[in-house]
Amino acid sequence: MTGANPPYLRIVAEVRGRIESGELRPGDRVPSARRITQEWGVAIATATKVLATLRQQGLVRTVPGVGTVVADARPVAPHPRVVRRRPPDREPQQELSRDRIVRAAIEIADTDGMSALSMRRVATSLDVATMSLYRYVRGKDDLVLFMIDEAFGEEALPTPAPAGWRARLEVAARLQWRLFHRHRWLAPAISLTRPQVVPRGMAHTEWALRALAGHGLDPSAMLHAHVMLFSYVRGLATSLEAEAEAERDTGMTSDEWVETQEAALDAAARSGELATFLHVVRDSDFEFDLDTLFEFGLARILDGLAVFLQAR
Repeated sequence: MTGANPPYLRIVAEVRGRIESGELRPGDRVPSARRITQEWGVAIATATKVLATLRQQGLVRTVPGVGTVVADARPVAPHPRVVRRRPPDREPQQELSRDRIVRAAIEIADTDGMSALSMRRVATSLDVATMSLYRYVRGKDDLVLFMIDEAFGEEALPTPAPAGWRARLEVAARLQWRLFHRHRWLAPAISLTRPQVVPRGMAHTEWALRALAGHGLDPSAMLHAHVMLFSYVRGLATSLEAEAEAERDTGMTSDEWVETQEAALDAAARSGELATFLHVVRDSDFEFDLDTLFEFGLARILDGLAVFLQAR
């Protein structure tokens, strides 16, 4: 019909109505992309656009591991002439510090991902001029280094250390996994080939090397063992941010997305070319859960290191 709103805008209006009426309250989950396709009979691309529009309007936000929920505050239409700039003499420079800047940057990255981080965004969140940040950090690269160091400092390695090389490496790996879960941007921000020298991050390297010392390994083997284990934890953790971004973009959890692949699996089953794969997937209790994969892989790597050290 000429002049009619496109389907996604009509759905946006209906969901907005539910929010404004109080049917959906702050913190309540809104329909997922899959639910929208079922309830309104639209394609997944349309459903995704609905959720993206609701986010742009400030009506909803994405909570990792939960889904898309109603935002805490109702959006207020901006006044067309409101453009406020803080006069230079009112800028609270005396309150600004590197710690405040780093914490603000971490909050942005935790909420919206590292792609949303910029010096300007940090300045806006602190209500200061962008150039004032450069008195405390040289630029975004410098800021990211401070963010990594701050994140690793949130949980100290235990003192005294547990007995035995395996227990010590396991403690470090689990602590890192918790940090990567808490800050999903952290693993991708760490370079494996050009490792950043940050004091509290290097403490983990020292911890691992001390655990491996005295077991007959030469320095090269010790470093390889440490890098192998850390690479495993970091590598698996890089999927955490990607999954959070996919959930923000689609409004679907990983379980909901898997459900949309049933038709493709049925087609593969009819071809007969993936019989073993389909048997394993459908006749087991396997769940594609990153925490489960982490536990399985960590145990196998430590088992392998045990054989390697015994041979030494």
